[in-house]
Amino acid sequence: MSAFSSGSAVSGPAIDVLIPAIDKDLGTLPFVIDSLRRHVRHPISHIYVVSPASSRIRDLCARKNCIFVDEATVLPFTKQDIHYSSTRWNRSGWLYQQLLKMNGDRICREPFFLVIDADTVLIRPHRFRSAGKTVFYCRDWSQPEYFRTYRKLLGSAAPSPRSFVTHYMLFEKQKLAALKKMIARRHGLPWHAAIIRSINKKRQFGFSEYETYANYVYSRSRTSVLLRNANNKSLHSPAASLNEKQIRKLARTYRSLSFHQRKGYSIPGKH
Repeated sequence: MSAFSSGSAVSGPAIDVLIPAIDKDLGTLPFVIDSLRRHVRHPISHIYVVSPASSRIRDLCARKNCIFVDEATVLPFTKQDIHYSSTRWNRSGWLYQQLLKMNGDRICREPFFLVIDADTVLIRPHRFRSAGKTVFYCRDWSQPEYFRTYRKLLGSAAPSPRSFVTHYMLFEKQKLAALKKMIARRHGLPWHAAIIRSINKKRQFGFSEYETYANYVYSRSRTSVLLRNANNKSLHSPAASLNEKQIRKLARTYRSLSFHQRKGYSIPGKH
């Protein structure tokens, strides 16, 4: 994948970036990191890569000037402690990854931090704060179960003007901490335990960190956010196979590309 530079200026508040990853993401992760530095129109203070203990990801972080974070240090439990599967599917790791993202306020140092999936590459300039408002990138479809869990967690319906599940999102640490405190207070449990308990374990897609956080923020102040089309495209070819000409052509229509090769978070359940 040969990338090109963008001309819009870097300005606004400095942000940190958080990328959860596993070894199977190594085919896309270098391109994700490069695209952040090229297309995020904010100063980036730190890029944190949260991963299981992995010498290959540690080496990549050293080469790319990123900070490696052992995922075992982020939450008071491990992926093995989550039991969210059936005889046909296993979503335990998928859920664990979302909870890792929701504890990003304990990792990142800046007041704002961008979470991006390790298979998603930006191909056009992105600004996540504008005129004092947070920019949420949106799409037009979601999973109904996300909103059922939201109602269980927060006691009210998600306003959900559009779907916020678009592979990356800017979090404000203060608001994220307030959301987790509200969940914990309503349920009399640690926030992560309340989320795990509220999910319908018979359904595959029971919770979304992006949908939950953005709807919480939107419900409290609709005028504090800006909604823009995500214009994301899913591809199944390797990220390295795209050249500059192909990227330029795709960037006329899309803002980002997602290379859905990941299997480690949704392996089949054991019989």
